[in-house]
Amino acid sequence: MGQSIEAASSSPRPVPFTSEQDHQNMMDQLGIKALRPGPSGDEKAPNHANYDESKANPYPDLPDSLTLNDGGKVTTPQMWWEKRRPEIVAMYERYVYGRIPKEVPTVKWSVTAVDHERIGFTPVIAKDLVGQVDNSSYPAISVKIHMTLVTPANAKGPVPVLVMFGRAGFPAPHEPSGDDFDRINAAWKALLVQQDPSLKEVFANHPAWQPVKATPFQFPALNADGGLPNTWQLAAAGWGFALLDPASVQADDGAGMTRGIIGLVNKGQPRKPEDWGALRAWGWGAGRALDYLVTDPSVDAKHVGIEGVSRYGKAALVTMAFDQRFAMVLVGSSGKGGATPLRRNYGEAVESLTGGEYYWMAGDFMKYGASEASFGSKTPGDIPVDSNELIALCAPRLTFISYGIPEKGDAHWLDHEGSFMATVDASRVFTLLGAKGLDVEGDYHTAKMPPVNQGFLSGKLAWRQHDGGHTDAPNMKYFIEWTDKFIGHTPPQ
Repeated sequence: MGQSIEAASSSPRPVPFTSEQDHQNMMDQLGIKALRPGPSGDEKAPNHANYDESKANPYPDLPDSLTLNDGGKVTTPQMWWEKRRPEIVAMYERYVYGRIPKEVPTVKWSVTAVDHERIGFTPVIAKDLVGQVDNSSYPAISVKIHMTLVTPANAKGPVPVLVMFGRAGFPAPHEPSGDDFDRINAAWKALLVQQDPSLKEVFANHPAWQPVKATPFQFPALNADGGLPNTWQLAAAGWGFALLDPASVQADDGAGMTRGIIGLVNKGQPRKPEDWGALRAWGWGAGRALDYLVTDPSVDAKHVGIEGVSRYGKAALVTMAFDQRFAMVLVGSSGKGGATPLRRNYGEAVESLTGGEYYWMAGDFMKYGASEASFGSKTPGDIPVDSNELIALCAPRLTFISYGIPEKGDAHWLDHEGSFMATVDASRVFTLLGAKGLDVEGDYHTAKMPPVNQGFLSGKLAWRQHDGGHTDAPNMKYFIEWTDKFIGHTPPQ
């Protein structure tokens, strides 16, 4: 304790930057004088994003996942694991997402509460957990990772678990019995009368009224395809799920860069250009969640997956790519920085990620949006890696790329076509490693996207575009069935 007090008194307070100040600080560090503005997502705006496929490929060729940096060809799994994969990881860490520091504080998990609930018609055990990050090196910042683990109560053994980026907390809190409610209400009324004696007459005139009532049964809000919520489907299929709150790891804004886990490691100071951004930080948090899950006897430690939609779809894919302990991933509507090629000029742009959403990435990534800088200027075509290689880093593990349709709100901004192209090219690495990829004709230049609701689900790399909106919910049942087939899991009868 003495060391913490001493550290607290001698360490500077976290730098109170706004997002704009943090962004400008990084530009100054990099010698960037001006950035190209990102396009508008409003298709009616004068500076709207490009949605013309004939103009979408100014840099038509993706980097080759199976060509070494020295030009040699990768022809065996051994060459992939020992040479090419480390090269791709190093480039992503150096130029795109940043690297996780070698000295990151440890996390100590504790179960704060256990509740016996029902998810739909399935009895479950819900554990609320907090991962306390050791902040003895910089007590001014406290990081407590919040996760809720839910597993079927009647499972005969450990179950596969899907970690889901989103708000944590008990999904269906078990309420008191009728007798307990009577006791609670009697105590409430006594306290209220003690506070205001005139209420005794009110309660006498309304003897049936109670201050606290049981929550009435409500049917759940159905998924866009009319199906049950994702959590209901997982529980009914004999799966567990873990709700992991990314904001408890790292805030989703630039002002948070001097706080959260990134700020704690940097002792409240601004990032350096090569430091990790929020996507890697969220992935680090998922890795710490996995550290706990593999110790829980209700969890099948070999079959833990990761899932997210939109920005958390990006984070899920990044997590899977870098942390090979995850067995499966469901990547929902991820766009740029996720499954969609960075060098494609369609919808969301690299300039979107170097402008308002810069904090998702390493500071160095801002160079690719620079129009005027001490190093000249750079374009998306200068990025040495692309999303086909990010997906390839997941091979040969189970990787499901999911999108919806623009008509229902999964905007053109996300570039579904580009994501399909990247997935097709990544399939070559799955094949090299002995896992079936996409069953398509041609390469990423010529392969045709399948019709909506007719995905490629026969291999360990899957693609499916559902007819819903900006969600992966309509694909959840397909993901569960597809995964069960490969891991040998049988749903309860």
